[in-house]
Amino acid sequence: MSLQVDDLCVYYRSLAGDVKAVDGVSLEVHDGEIMGLAGESGCGKSTLGKALIKLDTRMRWVDGHVTLDGRELPVWDDAAMNDRRYADVSLVPQYAMSALNPTRKLGRMARELLESRGLDFAPVKPELVRRLELVGLEQSVLDLYPIEMSGGMKQRFVLVLSTLLNPSLLIADEITSALDVSTQKAVAEMLVGFRDREFIKSAIMITHDLSILSQVANTILVMYAGKLAEKASTETIVEAPRHPYTRMLIGTLPEVGVRFADRRLAGIKGRPPSLLNPPEGCRFRDRCPLATARCAIEPPYRSCGDGHLVACWEAAA
Repeated sequence: MSLQVDDLCVYYRSLAGDVKAVDGVSLEVHDGEIMGLAGESGCGKSTLGKALIKLDTRMRWVDGHVTLDGRELPVWDDAAMNDRRYADVSLVPQYAMSALNPTRKLGRMARELLESRGLDFAPVKPELVRRLELVGLEQSVLDLYPIEMSGGMKQRFVLVLSTLLNPSLLIADEITSALDVSTQKAVAEMLVGFRDREFIKSAIMITHDLSILSQVANTILVMYAGKLAEKASTETIVEAPRHPYTRMLIGTLPEVGVRFADRRLAGIKGRPPSLLNPPEGCRFRDRCPLATARCAIEPPYRSCGDGHLVACWEAAA
């Protein structure tokens, strides 16, 4: 097993109180697995990813434990996590194309990053060049500034740089956003290729785009309002989802060959609840077509089949 998360609670500090962005999350990611993490904006998926690498000082660890390859990740301690970042757990951040320093050439950024980890750049450079070539970038890009590269080139460079030390876990946050469709597919396939070449052991791919996840993820985990809603194999999530929220998410996707006049896309009515003071019980119940009186009690996150977990009284019945 690569990653195990047990009852993780991570809140954001605010003047109005704690925002319960990740509230009691437990999950497993096995070696060789690419797990897709999906849900609406604000559901907590990016917060969960950043919590596993402790990359946001606004976050406050409240409870829970994280284990990677049998060793505990001290996600409550920023200083202690510094030794584990990049080497054991690494991140391709959201808006990665904007993460590159515009005043630094790419080669200098790579050197400074390695030196910050106590490593010499010269012995690592040949492997960096080899991996750049694997993703279709020539060595000459190391002499370029970020502004001289396209969005897809910058995304590929960040992906290479984030995995240069072969981390056990890679968190890829919205790595296909702001890219054209063909580049989205290429970048997603590169993530799979890095897993197959064992540059990484496992990955969590965070996105709101279920169509991308269906092409590259082994399993898909759906979050809603800081809670886990459903997890299953990609095929099961796409073909036979049990949670009403997952069904409605999939129902918002267009289908090839289906005309708008024949079937209009359905949205999800209403808005997610405030995470400053989330409601008791199922957090989706105010928008759920299956809601009953017992939804006022929070449903357990339990198995409803082989490797299929769901938090819904009706779906798991």
